[in-house]
Amino acid sequence: MADRDRSAQPVVLIANDQEWSARSIESILSPNGFRVVRAYTGHQALERAFETNPHVIILDAQMPDMHGFEVCRALRADPRIDLTTPIVVTTAGPSGRAQRIEAYDAGAWEFLGQPLDGEALLLKLRTFVSARLEVERLRDESLLDVDTGLYNRRGLARRARELGSDAARRHEPLACIVLGTDDAALGTGLPDDGRARLSEWVGEVLRRTSRASDAVGRLGSLEYGVVAPGAGTDGAVRLADRIGVALEADGAPDLGAPIRLQAGYCAVPDFAQSPVDALELLLRATTALHDLQKDGPGERIRAFEPSAFSN
Repeated sequence: MADRDRSAQPVVLIANDQEWSARSIESILSPNGFRVVRAYTGHQALERAFETNPHVIILDAQMPDMHGFEVCRALRADPRIDLTTPIVVTTAGPSGRAQRIEAYDAGAWEFLGQPLDGEALLLKLRTFVSARLEVERLRDESLLDVDTGLYNRRGLARRARELGSDAARRHEPLACIVLGTDDAALGTGLPDDGRARLSEWVGEVLRRTSRASDAVGRLGSLEYGVVAPGAGTDGAVRLADRIGVALEADGAPDLGAPIRLQAGYCAVPDFAQSPVDALELLLRATTALHDLQKDGPGERIRAFEPSAFSN
């Protein structure tokens, strides 16, 4: 899905094959700070919604290939389209209570008949966009990954600092482990909804096999980090191996082939004496994993060795 600059104009996707009607809406929005993207069929609306990641989608109920309610349902069912995206359905036909109820049941935020009240439409869209941006802001500031329920990068980094400070006070060991699939095609060959299901499943296995004291987070599409207080080199290897065995034993859903993870790790026996902080340990574990992945699927677990990465 396309990334979006918060400072840019709000993007509105108008899906309407009636030129006069679409231009009428565009003439209201464009002079008032909105950038308009056009689609002329239901199928094109589905494609453009994924490509442009609009702030608002306005669908005409009577399109040549699909009814607007059908398009609305398809958008709501598509995991690539955020559920917080406001959808407005417009119609030049009947706009009574039954049609309004059906529009809301399909997932529309609003159902409007012709002629449109331009001032009211602008006020509604601005409210919808403000709500959408606020949800995005809160999501960005969250410490949890939406798909897995694990920490996200921000959350794992914060937890790593906290566990590092505690380990230093106690003069205890600390290990960071980063796990990723050894088959690059596994991540890139799956559709977005398949990747989301796979990530959710991996998250469940990681929660079940890691220790209660560990901090577990998602670092990338199929890359995960574990900060393990009290674990030295041997503990890091045992934990990585236990997670890998559990993933292979359970069998990944919808793949048709077993998933196999590789792991890189970095561990220090007394974190109070460590020359680097916990975030650097996590970065070194990531470096060890990526170096291991370059060598192919033979080796499963690799430690970060400073001498191996000094050049």
